Amino acid sequence: MRPTGSPQPQRPPPPDGAPFALIEKGVHGLTLHALNAAARGAGLWRGQAHADACAMLPRLISAPAEQDRDLAALKRLALWAERFSPSVAIDILMPGFEGLFLDMTGGAHLFGGEAAMLADLRRRLARAGIEACLAMADTPAAAWALARFSDRAETLAPAGGMREALGRLPVEGLRLEAKALALLKKFGLKSIGDLYGLPRAGLARRFRGEIGFRVVERLDQALGFSNEVLDPERPPPSYRVWTPFAEPVIDMAGVGVHLPGLAEALCGQLSRDGRGARRLRLTGFRVDGRVTLIEAGLSAPAATPTHLIRLLREKGLERLDLGFGIDALMLSAERAETLEARQARMDEAADAAPPQALAALIDRLQARLGEPAVRRAHFKESWVPERSEAWTPAGPEPLAPPERDDARLRPILLFEAPEPVQTLAELPDGVPARFIWRRVSRRVVKAEGPERLGAEWWTLDARPQRTRDYYCVEDENGRRYWLYREGLYGREDADRAPSWWIAGVFA
Repeated sequence: MRPTGSPQPQRPPPPDGAPFALIEKGVHGLTLHALNAAARGAGLWRGQAHADACAMLPRLISAPAEQDRDLAALKRLALWAERFSPSVAIDILMPGFEGLFLDMTGGAHLFGGEAAMLADLRRRLARAGIEACLAMADTPAAAWALARFSDRAETLAPAGGMREALGRLPVEGLRLEAKALALLKKFGLKSIGDLYGLPRAGLARRFRGEIGFRVVERLDQALGFSNEVLDPERPPPSYRVWTPFAEPVIDMAGVGVHLPGLAEALCGQLSRDGRGARRLRLTGFRVDGRVTLIEAGLSAPAATPTHLIRLLREKGLERLDLGFGIDALMLSAERAETLEARQARMDEAADAAPPQALAALIDRLQARLGEPAVRRAHFKESWVPERSEAWTPAGPEPLAPPERDDARLRPILLFEAPEPVQTLAELPDGVPARFIWRRVSRRVVKAEGPERLGAEWWTLDARPQRTRDYYCVEDENGRRYWLYREGLYGREDADRAPSWWIAGVFA
């Protein structure tokens, strides 16, 4: 399939019937990159020098080619084409012949058969303003050749009849380099059928080197003697369900009517394999050739229809841009994991929340607030207290407790960054009698410590750290604080006096 235009042109189209060409910078100046039917009919060709083309056809209208935007448009078209196949690959191997590969193995009957599917695909592309040449064959290489060099806009090669279908096509249909094509024509081999009677070994020896092997490889790929691996634009989901509409759905009420059925069918597929969805995607295929979608992540595998529907609504189901309507809706589990069975406790109350309730709550919070906004802290090995904590995505499973042999006292609230304090009546190797924190003076009545923590010399730190002595202190009001002195008197950094900081509070 070869789209010859963007679904939404960004520049005014040329007048009807006027020759038009896109130009690009070549080795020896500007060359023609793409031409419309009028320009090709006037004898111009792709790769021709722009100056020569203007000399041959002074009324030629030209504009710079924007290949990055062409590729972006082709990727959008590939997403739209997923309404026909979950495996859609972009073909950019041959410049000027870009297109899409759709793997329809075992899926054409869903659209009324192969011929009906091609007609439906062509009709939808034409409605979006895209001219396309379509072909269906047993191999991607054969379909590529028939779509570009057949004399029909829609070509359906019969199963097992690729030799006859390809025999009359020019050797350009084998996707060969210009040097290989020139050598083939030099020996009088102008059509693909001319290569059928030549022995493979002799064909490879005749051209010698890599060119000969490439000719044999391309021919074998077209005839199905060797496989060709396609790289889908998006890996197809393992689990997906979709429904087409006879008439476009233009409002969210219509989407809401069909969503429960899709969720039931998807959860049925997942439950049959003992799997649960971890990432959910709802895709609407619009009548103008574009797609609209929303995605939601789950903190734990789930295969409950009501939970999936509620999650999509929390994510913002009403934000789906339906445009002038959608003619198909697809629900897919982009990521699925094994669904572990949970054993409830025998002494658990009948009205107690099930274990899945926490996962459902986390999923709804992530859908409403965003996944990065819902996190939880876990222990991280570090001698520096403010570095002994890290944040991970929230999940229902409990975190493993830290593996520590001691029971060191730590505050309930640990500051992300220690705050400086001013000390009064400071002793060289003890706690101060009074300290000022946040403009309030506090008198120390009890103290415990010190707990000495050295610097992590094995880590890369822009600022060298000094030894710390931590103390748990209590003021006259019964409030407890975690203070530490950074630096030692007369033993390190003699040019810098020790400083006091507060790392957290206990109550």
